Amino acid sequence: MPTDLLLAAAHHLLVFALVAMLVAEAILLRGPLDNAGIQRLARLDGGYGTSAGLLLVVGLCRIAFGIKGYDFYLHNPWFHAKLGSFVLVGLLSILPTMRFLRWRKALRTDPDFTPAPAEVARLRGTVRFELALVAVIFVLAAAMARYGGF
Repeated sequence: MPTDLLLAAAHHLLVFALVAMLVAEAILLRGPLDNAGIQRLARLDGGYGTSAGLLLVVGLCRIAFGIKGYDFYLHNPWFHAKLGSFVLVGLLSILPTMRFLRWRKALRTDPDFTPAPAEVARLRGTVRFELALVAVIFVLAAAMARYGGF
């Protein structure tokens, strides 16, 4: 039981960290970006990626070592929808990550570099869509915990 509790707590804390970093990215993408803002975005995105990776590892540990067991997850359509949504969020996050890295590289060659406002707006939309999908994941997690397999 302590293992299950520790894994559940770690899982929840990582979810909150991931959401906090996505919200911070969305806020930074609201206005014009300067050198410091681009650096902050890149660091936040690195933390976001780390949180997502650790979240996946802890989630897999919950399947393997948690109280509910492998069968609960294997036969749970809500879990499959939740995992699919998580993968979709991960795939969507590739675009902002690549842009942030490109902007950071551009700053090294031109310290006065600022990204185009239209590009910033597109990324802001992508990050907001990721946040909306994370909200869907919360709903699917609640359904998964309460309704299990059909």
